Amino acid sequence: MRSYIPGYEMVEPRNLAEALERLAHEPGEWKPFAGGTDLMVLLEAGKLPHRKFLSIWKLPELRGIAVTSEFVTLSAMTTYSDIRRHELLAREFPLLGRAASETGSIATQNRGTLGGNIANASPAADSPPSLLVYDAELELVSAGGARWVPYHVFWHGYKKIALREDELIRAIRLPRNRNYSNQFYRKVGTRRAQAISKVCFAGAARIDAGRISEVRIALGSVAPTVFRATKTEELLRGEKPGRAIVQRAQQTLAGEIAPIDDIRSTARYRLRVA
Repeated sequence: MRSYIPGYEMVEPRNLAEALERLAHEPGEWKPFAGGTDLMVLLEAGKLPHRKFLSIWKLPELRGIAVTSEFVTLSAMTTYSDIRRHELLAREFPLLGRAASETGSIATQNRGTLGGNIANASPAADSPPSLLVYDAELELVSAGGARWVPYHVFWHGYKKIALREDELIRAIRLPRNRNYSNQFYRKVGTRRAQAISKVCFAGAARIDAGRISEVRIALGSVAPTVFRATKTEELLRGEKPGRAIVQRAQQTLAGEIAPIDDIRSTARYRLRVA
């Protein structure tokens, strides 16, 4: 049985300026379409309300990875495969590489984009916890100009983000030289590939003189948004790693998250895993 495919219109602007002008003149009418790995699922099922799409996949202004002494800047159309192949990202931002390697199939990794994953705003997405750990910033552009927004304030609630109808995500910027001595990523799903996460965890810490001098912890699928566990981080800073502080951190984290029962898992299981 074939799925229902509704009628739709798609245009391909020649450049970023043309795309932004269309968004500015018809705000809310056009839905940006990048890799399409999320939107095509809804489109094929007949559950996507939009009928007018703006293909930004081939825009050169949204491609490339730039490296300076202070930042690595990933353009919005950077794919998961691009991330996996980049030597500096693998060396300095391994959590992002792990997330990219566990996102969907190889075909999805070749087509899915980091900007699209962010704009889709799913609390179960694989890459956002890593971006929060690395203190990512987003460059949002419109016909009227550009602005940088810290990723940790980009979310307002479930599927609610600080992206206006006339804006696109142009780039994601990661500060370098954080020198974390320990980094850990874990995605728990029904299977290793092609599975939406039940719980997604990213964490990084720096140990100096036997104590935790800095720590970042972020989780997905345990709250309405992907979020930083700031209370747990505060508890851990300055402490010596050990069983007692780990148990206290687990208790604090349990109070920070708000998992729910849904089709993929139960709140009880998510709480136990996290």
